[in-house]
Order: sequence, then structure tokens, then C-alpha cells
Amino acid sequence: MRLKFLGGADTVTGSRYLLSDDRHRLLVDCGMYQGVKNLRKRNWAPFPVEPSSINAVVLTHAHIDHTGYLPALVKNGFTGKIYCTKGTHDLCKVLLPDAAYLQEEDAKYAFRKKFSKHEKPEPLFTRKDAQKALEHFESVHYHETFEPVRGMEVHFTPAGHIIGSSCVHVHEKSSNRTIVFSGDVGRQDDVIMRAPEPISKADVLVCESTYGDRRHETSNPEQELEEIITRTAGRGGLTLLPAFAVGRAQMLLYLIHKLMSEKRIPKMPVYLNSPMAIRATEIFCRHHKEHKLSAQQCEFIDDKTTFVRTVDESIELNTVRYPCIIVSASGMASGGRVLHHLKTLLPNPRNSVVFAGFQAPGTRGDALVNGAESVKIHGEHWPVKAEIHNMSSLSAHGDYKEILAWLDQGQLDPGKVYITHGEPVAADVMRKRVRDQFGWDVEVAELFEEVEV
Repeated sequence: MRLKFLGGADTVTGSRYLLSDDRHRLLVDCGMYQGVKNLRKRNWAPFPVEPSSINAVVLTHAHIDHTGYLPALVKNGFTGKIYCTKGTHDLCKVLLPDAAYLQEEDAKYAFRKKFSKHEKPEPLFTRKDAQKALEHFESVHYHETFEPVRGMEVHFTPAGHIIGSSCVHVHEKSSNRTIVFSGDVGRQDDVIMRAPEPISKADVLVCESTYGDRRHETSNPEQELEEIITRTAGRGGLTLLPAFAVGRAQMLLYLIHKLMSEKRIPKMPVYLNSPMAIRATEIFCRHHKEHKLSAQQCEFIDDKTTFVRTVDESIELNTVRYPCIIVSASGMASGGRVLHHLKTLLPNPRNSVVFAGFQAPGTRGDALVNGAESVKIHGEHWPVKAEIHNMSSLSAHGDYKEILAWLDQGQLDPGKVYITHGEPVAADVMRKRVRDQFGWDVEVAELFEEVEV
């Protein structure tokens, strides 16, 4: 069995790992590249292997940097099945069509505004392509063994990152060897998600390193939110929280309503302005066994939040000038309705913008949290006068210490570890930490590198 890193190497995005033997090809994750332009350009390059030659795909979780290229893969010839957990399947029904819609809208906008060098810009894939990709999905329960390709047995264990997230365990029967892909690993003590399940066995481990060189802030997220929202409302401003539609939006709504019910922040309207986040919240509530919130707590969030569903309602929300809280996607301010809110709110020093998670280099979120005086949105530069905050303590990724603790819980002794899904410095620091703590043979994966498993 051979492993080739088709993505997720040298960056935190575009995860794609190819397992192959003499007869079969199994792809683990099929993500889009996000962030800086030279990474996004990779989405438009031909897929590194012929899509029709891949027999099956297995997904760690639903986030677009792990699933977003699937419609293009199917469009370009993939005909096999796509296996994932039930939670991941439910989320992909929302995320993939939404990603396609954004592709279509970006192409239309570029055409109208003449942004593109192409006479008629085309989307990478369409909503029709996304629906075709969803026809290939087959969901599997956690811990249920299945055989996506002959000779490779696979099962999922909970990774604690978002609903449906999993570590993928691939056991090659002929060699009796097991390779485990961590996917994105959750927190040891997340506000709403349960801790990732320890791994009991792996001959080869592929491990993420998003926060490989950093610890999360130890500040109390409730207290920090309380102070920001109260201070902003006191000066008549609005608080905008760009949030990942899956996971972070639900956690933020829970914290906001908890603070309001405890009278720690002023009572004010709370809006969720993201059709995708609204549907993700409904899925989150259905899968309540995977997280810490009860069905009653989920209903409370639903009852106390105004869901902004239509474009007209979203446009009207941009005219609001009284204190309120707006949660909107995307979490890195890379697209979606949040961009229109930013154009309205950034120039006013009364307002606050609060990011709640990792900001990939090259994104607007990264520019804002690093002190940009202006940001480019829809072809224009907008001054940054609002207060900008980055609450990394609310990230859904475990930091290096939490991942090391998780690895230690499983009593592992892999023969080889490959570090992926991290910026170059973070990945290399993670490599050293894993080596020093466990004494394992550890390397940072390189893009298009192929190794024997």
C-alpha cells in the first residue's frame, strides 16, 4: 500500500490523501484550497490523478477544505462511492450546494464587474454538479467496519471537531497494517463538542498540525464575549461575529444566549444571517448525542435567535443602527453575507468584529486580526475603524498540547508519523514536539510525496 499526499501538505487547506495498491485507489478527503490566491489557483489545476481511476472516497468531516472539491471530482469522471458518517453526510447536503452557489455567484459578479481576465468567468462547479456528487454518498455509523475497496477495511472514530467529524482507520488485510488519518482533531474540553476518542492502534499515523506551534488563549471565552458585547452596546454599536457555519456558529449562539439569560450582557436582538448556518444549526440539534447540549438547550437557541433567511431580509439587516448581535458566515470573511456586513460596520468605530477561530493566511480574517487598516471587498477598499478581536480560545481545533494529550491517551506506538494540514512552521514545530515527547519517527509531509505504508 502506498500513500501520496495530493493536498493538505505545506498548508492548512485542500486535504487530499491517496491510498493505492496494485489494483485499487482510495482517496481520503477531497478538499478545496482556500486562502491566498496561489493556493486557490490549485483548485483550477487538473486533479493530480485521473478522477475516473479512483475507486472510492472516504471523508473525515464535512468542512469545505476536506470535501469542497468533490463536485469537481465527479464532474471530471469519478464514478465510485463517497463514504462518511451520517453527520458528515447531512452537513454535506448543505455545504456542497452552498459552495457551488458561491462559485456561481462569484463568477457572475466577476463578469458584471469585469474582475476576471476571462471574457465569461465560469464557476469551478455548479449546484447541479454538487447534487450529482451527493448521489454518490453512503453514510456509515461510527465503529462500523466497511470495505470501500477490496482488501482495505475502514472504520470511523469520533474526532470531536464538528458534528460527524472522524478519524479514518484504514486496515490493509493482506499486510495486516493500519494507517490512521486524524482529520481535524477537536478540543479536550470544548464548550459544546465532546472530546475526540483516543486511537488504540496505528502502524502509520497522518496527523494534523493547524495549531502545531501555538497554544490557545487561556482566557475565559464567556467573560471575553461579555466584555466585548457590553462595551460595544454601551456606545451604541453592533457586534458582528463572522463564524464558520458549522460548529462555531452554534457554539457562539449558545454562549450569547447563556450570557443574556444570566443578565451578563444587555438584552438585544440576536440574528443568524447565513442560510447554511441556519440549516447546520438544525442538523446540530438533530445530532445532539454527539455534543454536550441537551435537546432543550438546542430549542432555546432556536427560539431566541432571529434566522435571516432571504436576501431581502439580509439587505434590510444592513440598515440596522441599534445595538444587536449578528452571527454570519464565513468564519474567515472569505465570502458570503458577512462581507456585506463588514462593508457596513468596519468604517464605524462604535462597532466590533469578533473572529472565533483559525484565520488562514491570505484571508480577510487574517488581515483584520493582524491590524489591517483597510480590506478589499468586492473590488473596493474599506477602512477598518471598528474594534477587531480574535478569540482563538473558541477554535474547534485542538492546540499542540491538546493533540499531544490525545495521542498519549491511546497508548500508540506507530512506526511512522506524517504531519499534515499546517502552515510550514506550525507543521515542523509539531513534528519536533511529537518526536520529543514520544520518540516516534516523524516527518512533515511534502506535496505530491509518495511513501510506502
